Amino acid sequence: MARRLVEVFSAGCPLCNETINLVKGLACENCEIQVYDLREGCATSECLEKATQYGINRVPAVVIDGQLAGCCQNQQSVSREALVAAGIGQG
Repeated sequence: MARRLVEVFSAGCPLCNETINLVKGLACENCEIQVYDLREGCATSECLEKATQYGINRVPAVVIDGQLAGCCQNQQSVSREALVAAGIGQG
């Protein structure tokens, strides 16, 4: 089975940390999780380029296999239900 890439974009805030923990708690063995802290930046400009590419304009934001999760597109908060519906934790 193919691995699912789950990218979490954060600013190190309490709500962002909550989302990171939620994603990690839901993830299955086929989920590869990558966390980007936009406040700290990254060694290259990869994290900012990815945020722009995905259309992220607020954090926390979750991208699953290159697609911004629906809850992150519609100005809703990240929820367990939305992440499961997007495929996280479903082997």
